[in-house]
Amino acid sequence: MTPIIKKIQQQIAENPILLYMKGSPRLPSCGFSAKVVQALSACGEHFAYIDVLTNPDIRAELPKLANWPTYPQLWVNGELIGGCDIVMEMYQRGELQQLLKKTVEKDNYSQ
Repeated sequence: MTPIIKKIQQQIAENPILLYMKGSPRLPSCGFSAKVVQALSACGEHFAYIDVLTNPDIRAELPKLANWPTYPQLWVNGELIGGCDIVMEMYQRGELQQLLKKTVEKDNYSQ
């Protein structure tokens, strides 16, 4: 296992809600990342993010680990949820809000 894969696995393990995106939540560098940030922000739960544009090693290796070729990638509780289309569908159905709320409650109990 490469050091970068270990680093990615550690990031996913340490952050219950983690978005790998292009840019930052304040300055997304692509429309898909911007949409996912809007949906996550509307849910009202804190989330971590990694800018894959400033981390080219992560940008290159994460798709292999995740078996998901594109960004953004939303990870919740160590599992890949998906990219923009999946996140937006879940948000519109109310599923994303429930998932994030449960995740935050579970994380608060485990601390």
